[in-house]
Amino acid sequence: MGYTDFVDEISLAEQAENLGRMAMMMGLIPSFVVRHFPDSWEFYIPDETGSRLTPEEAYLHLNRLVDPDN
Repeated sequence: MGYTDFVDEISLAEQAENLGRMAMMMGLIPSFVVRHFPDSWEFYIPDETGSRLTPEEAYLHLNRLVDPDN
């Protein structure tokens, strides 16, 4: 991923969710949960932090897992 594919909070959250799916398919994380609320999304990665992540935090964390060269 050499470029960003988001322009607002919703597209950032969608990209973080896609990275989570990629990380699961690659076997980097066992699972993840996304809670959708009308005004925000919360991400949970079991056995990682135990706390909720914002879309920004989830994107950065999952991007480092999937593409460690960035």
